[in-house]
Order: sequence, then structure tokens, then C-alpha cells
Amino acid sequence: MSERKWLLSAFLPGAGQFLGGRRYRGGAILLLWLILVVIVAAYGQPIWWISPILIWLWNIWDAFHLQRLGREASLFLPLLAGLSVLYGIGWQITQIDLRSADMRRALQIVRPMLRPDFVQPRRELNQMWVEILVPCKENPPRAFNKLDGKTAMATPDCARVGEVVIVSVQGLWPNTDTQIWWQTPIGDPKMLGPNESQMLILPTDDNGALSATIRVPTTALVAAPDPSLALPHRVYFDQYRNVGGWELSFNGREVLKGAGVTIAMALMATVLASLFAIPISFLAARNLMGGHPVTFAIYFAVRTFLNVLRSIESLILALIFVVIVGLGPFAGVLALALHSIAALGKLYADVLESIDPGPIEAIRATGANWAQVVRYAVIPQIISPFVAFTIYRWDINVRSATIIGLVGGGGIGYLLVELIRINDMRGVSAVFITIAVIVIALDVLSARIRERLV
Repeated sequence: MSERKWLLSAFLPGAGQFLGGRRYRGGAILLLWLILVVIVAAYGQPIWWISPILIWLWNIWDAFHLQRLGREASLFLPLLAGLSVLYGIGWQITQIDLRSADMRRALQIVRPMLRPDFVQPRRELNQMWVEILVPCKENPPRAFNKLDGKTAMATPDCARVGEVVIVSVQGLWPNTDTQIWWQTPIGDPKMLGPNESQMLILPTDDNGALSATIRVPTTALVAAPDPSLALPHRVYFDQYRNVGGWELSFNGREVLKGAGVTIAMALMATVLASLFAIPISFLAARNLMGGHPVTFAIYFAVRTFLNVLRSIESLILALIFVVIVGLGPFAGVLALALHSIAALGKLYADVLESIDPGPIEAIRATGANWAQVVRYAVIPQIISPFVAFTIYRWDINVRSATIIGLVGGGGIGYLLVELIRINDMRGVSAVFITIAVIVIALDVLSARIRERLV
């Protein structure tokens, strides 16, 4: 490096380092500086120009150090300057504004969550219902029901979404508050109160009768595979009175039911994925498929397929399967299974590639074919890690199944969306606690099993 070569860094960052023999260092300095200049020019305010200026000055000092002292300057300053501007612009892009926080609204949400809706005083239920056809068809059946001395009817006998229906009931307990709610053909409950976010509660008269005007919920046909197909929906009339003791509340039962569906979804998806991923992983292992141009081409194609499939989040896959098969756990299972095939296939293949090559070479030396090599030299080495990875994936799928429910994939996540929609924060709190318990329990269980197997 000549006497004045370090000055070239004053005109082009990294030039002095590059000409001084530190080519990678000079190229990295130039690339970092250019990236920061582009980011600051596109998003930053004038104050952020301090960062590329500091890096430019540091780069001159670094080139001088290399020439005069024979050593490199510390990277602390350029890294700090670069990270500072990236974080600052990131704060600006994400529009973080702590002043927008509404503590009053936050307290309205948090206070009911401190009383999770799991149990309630044990009550006796007095229930009646009537079926209404939605949407209408020619000659609909009469919307009338008679049961145990109670009668219920609706006028008209059928209706479309959003239309008004008059429902009435007789034979209930007199002078008792009665909850009136809607149930779709697949069992989803819908509120009939204001904005469809509150329970409609009306008292019966001295004779145990009441009449109410309701509207068919706007979400009554959301999960219907064919909204034009007329199906029977139900309007329920529920009365309760305390009989002593405690029992699971409605939300408590729904939360436990959703938790069971979520765990089952994860289990079904993991089992299906492992059945497909095991044979695929053998085709994605380089040490097993690299001995011939044809098998290597298969290895490359399978690896590419797994990488592409693994890059698509299960949440996106769930949205696609919801369109194909409709709302419900089946869509969630398909999404989790497809993503798990890619993930487990990659993990299984990595295990195969890290096995001891000695037994493989010994079996091949005897003239064994590919299937025999796999049977006697590979499988004995992979059983334990395969089982451990499968259990670990089940643990991951339980967490993912919760999120998939948010887009209609069934399970406890779907219940969570419904509770948030109707602003039932006590129910939301019960869901949060249940999810935490499930995740912690499965995490501990899977960790113990993996410890014994690995």
C-alpha cells in the first residue's frame, strides 16, 4: 500500500481497504454503506444521515490504521451506527406511538379477564327450542315444536339472513329471565342481542310465556358449504335457577371441547405427516441418493420441494384448505399435515445424512442393493431420533393448531375468535389459560420422552 492509498477511502468507502489487501473487508464496508444510504434516502429523516457519515469517517480511519499501524480498527462504531439507524427507521416505519395507548380501554379489557369464565354456580336448566329454515324453500315445514308440556313456534316458518322473525314460547318457568340464542346446523351458537354481540335476555310472564322479535344472524351461513341450501337452524330458550354447588359454565365446556379438538388436530396431522415424511426423507438424504446421477437428481428435486413447501406457513395453507373443504378442524388438519411433511422430511433427512457411514459401506461391500442397505445399516441408527423429532413436531403442531383456528381451521382458536368478536373477555381469559396449560404440559411431556429416547 503506497503512502496515500488510504485516502481513496475518503472518495469511495472500502477502496483503501480493498487496495490494501483486505478485499472482503473493503467490499463489506462499501456494501454496508450503500445499503444504509439507500435506506436513509428512502425512509429516513435528515438526522439519520449521521449514520452513513459516521461509517464513512470510520472507514477512512480504518484504512489509515491498516496502512500506518498494520491492524484493523474496531467494528463497534460502524455496527452501532448501522443498527441504530435500522432500529430508528424501523420504529418510524411501524408507526410506534406509545401516546396512542388508551389505559381506560385497557382496564375494560383486563378487569373481566381477571375472572376467567370456567365455572359457575350449579344450575338447573329448563330449555325449549324451535327450528327455522334458512334460507327459504317452497313449502317449508311448520316452525313449531311441542315437548314436555312446552310449545314454541316461529313466524314466518323460514327466513333469509337479516330478516325479522317472531318467536314465542309457552310452558316455561313464570317470571324468569330467559336467554334466547341461535344455533346453526353445525352447532355454532350465535347471539341475538344488540349488534349480535350480547345475549338476548327477556323475562317470561306469569304464565311462563314470552314473545320476541329477532333477526336471523348475519353470520348464520358463514360455515355453510352451500349458502343457497335450505337447512334447519334452531332458536333456543334457556332458563336457569341455582340448585347449589358448582359446575362448568357454557364457556368452560366450550373451552375444554375446543382444547380436545386442538390436541386431536395436532395428533392427526403429526401422524399423517410422519407416514409421508419417512419415505420422502430417504429420497432427500444426500448420502443415500448421491451415488448415481439419476438418484442425485431425485435427491435435488425432493429437497427443493421440501424447501418450497416448508417456506409456506401453515396459516396460509389453512386459508387455502378452508376454501377447499370449508371451515372446521379438517381444514386445520390438512394444513398442519402438509407443512409438517416438509418440516419432518427435512429433519429426518438431516438425521439420515449424519448417521455413521461405516455400516453403510460395510453392507454395500457385500453387494447389497439400496433397499438392503437402508434396512440393515440405516434404520437401526435412526429410530430414536425419528421418534424424538416426531414428538417434538406434535408439540409444535399443538401451538400451530391454536393459531390456525383463527382463520377457521377449527379447535380452540376458532372459539377464541368468536369470544373476541362478541367481546366476552372472561371467556377469552379462560381460553388463554387453557392454551398455556396445554402448551406447558405438552412441552414437559415431550421433553421427558425425548430425554429417554435420545
